[in-house]
Amino acid sequence: MDHSSGKILIITAPSGAGKTSVTTHLLQLFPYLTFSVSAATRQPRENEISGVDYYFMTLEEFKLKIQRNEFIEWEMVYEGKYYGTLKSEMERIWSSSRIPVLDIDVKGAIHVQQQFPENTLSIFIEPPSIEELKRRLQGRGTETKESLDARINKASYEISFKHSFSNTIVNNDLDTARQEAVKIVEAFLSRP
Repeated sequence: MDHSSGKILIITAPSGAGKTSVTTHLLQLFPYLTFSVSAATRQPRENEISGVDYYFMTLEEFKLKIQRNEFIEWEMVYEGKYYGTLKSEMERIWSSSRIPVLDIDVKGAIHVQQQFPENTLSIFIEPPSIEELKRRLQGRGTETKESLDARINKASYEISFKHSFSNTIVNNDLDTARQEAVKIVEAFLSRP
């Protein structure tokens, strides 16, 4: 049975709101879902593997793919840092009769929904507050004061788009947020 039917599941959120934790949980529970590996021009973090976590590429490689119309969406998410979803990645997943799960930024998520309005489920993970988001980001220990300020400013802006998505889950508690996401995805998967 082909469960994909060209469906797409998008999980989006400001950085630090919990989208990767929710996405990982959904991928573990639902065998028909497959993580869509995004392209990125940033340097890999420790333990990140190209082709698994991201397709890491140079700015020149990325821009060439833009010129060749090889992305379904792309954005300069942070100054000089591009991220995007390759058409070839979507085709790879659909050809294996699976559903791609896109863990992408808010603008990219809106672009994908506009291109595939009938087959897309989008979930926006909202932090309980900007203060809590700042605390979570500081807890990672990976941010400079400047990068933290940039992420917080961007998060405030992104939250203003939460009504653009099919569902919003406020992540006060990660287990509860995961359970909400599971219910939403189960309903989506059962749709013809």
